[in-house]
Amino acid sequence: MEATQYPKFTPEMKKTHKILIPNMAPVQFRILAAVMEQAGYTCELLENCGSQVCELGLKYVHNDTCYPALLVIGQFLDALGSGRYDLDHTALIITQTGGGCRASNYIHLLRKALVKAGYPQVPVVSLNFSGLEKDSGFPMTVPLMRKLLAVIFYGDLLVTLRAQTEPYETERGAAARCQEKWLDAICGWVRENRGWTGREIKAAMPRMAREFAAIPVNRTPKVKVGVVGEIYVKYSPLGNNDLERFLASQDCEVNLPGLMGFVQYCAYNPAETARLYGGGLWEKVLPDVVLRHIEGMESVMIRVLKDNGYHAPLPFRELVKLTDGVIGMGDKMGEGWLLTAEMIELVRAGYENIVCAQPFGCLPNHICGKGMINKIRELYPQANITPIDYDPSATRVNQENRIKLMLAVGRERLAERAAAEAAAPEEYAQECRNQERTKVLA
Repeated sequence: MEATQYPKFTPEMKKTHKILIPNMAPVQFRILAAVMEQAGYTCELLENCGSQVCELGLKYVHNDTCYPALLVIGQFLDALGSGRYDLDHTALIITQTGGGCRASNYIHLLRKALVKAGYPQVPVVSLNFSGLEKDSGFPMTVPLMRKLLAVIFYGDLLVTLRAQTEPYETERGAAARCQEKWLDAICGWVRENRGWTGREIKAAMPRMAREFAAIPVNRTPKVKVGVVGEIYVKYSPLGNNDLERFLASQDCEVNLPGLMGFVQYCAYNPAETARLYGGGLWEKVLPDVVLRHIEGMESVMIRVLKDNGYHAPLPFRELVKLTDGVIGMGDKMGEGWLLTAEMIELVRAGYENIVCAQPFGCLPNHICGKGMINKIRELYPQANITPIDYDPSATRVNQENRIKLMLAVGRERLAERAAAEAAAPEEYAQECRNQERTKVLA
């Protein structure tokens, strides 16, 4: 079948088709599904996991293709073969960044796989901000963009609040229940076309944070772990073998940088391209307009977290500065310089134990992730970073054993700090203040 013959998702299909959504970031994508429902689409966030998903991906996609493509396509094919859907009235949606990463080609791989698997009638929708699918029946309008940005912030806040509360809660499950309550509430707002304006966000976020902050906790020192990497294996439990749950089982506090950071990175890069290589007024001006809009919500979230005693991420424009003298801003394939900047931010914030999750064979992440570890250790000797490859041939036991070795080092350092504080509390406190001052000056 020629590319031009692939079925298109037409505006008429909005009333007749159910759209299946791959589950990359479970919290944020659950709210995304509600946004689509409010816009009049029928959709479902996929929950199917298991080895059969990867096996189907390997069957219909070349094994040299990156791991996320295998899993996303395998999850779709597994769902279509389950018998739960009317195949003549089902569509699939997939995100495209539009950059040089192979992820921008997933949609073409998926369409070919559908034909090979016997589902040629199933259309594929592209969710992108760059107009890659110009005849798509899923237009990216300005109001829809504003809603998507708002709900990503809601999702990022919920993930952060739960991550910094759950390891210390005295009543097991309290943080999870609080997150579920707010997810239901936010999805309800979105379906009623409310909750996404600046005024509503400023009113809702403090309430969310106060409710999490009211959960009884016992903040005994724990190993703090940051997670960075390729966007799919970084967030998807299917892609990283449920990494967050495993780290929780090891009694760690996990910091997973928000999805909005990647959105800001994608918005920022066209202006950097224009600066480096030249470009029109549109490329130079539009990114700044988008970033300024996002900064309004970003500042609210940061303030709310700090006001309620939680660690807040750096503003994006401050994150950009961390790359000075470390990695070039022209390095923007895949997660590019953002991956390096996130590792530096985590180390400086006390999350010096870092899992760098990357698909085996993902060149951008091997350069910007694994390739930058020695440089980061040179600048920050306390950095305890371990790169973990995720691939069909990689065993979960091996991955978890490597992470356990990293955690063992983290526990030793935590015990050393506790002993130093007990032996000489004043001297230790002064040393901490000096280190904090050094971070600020850096």
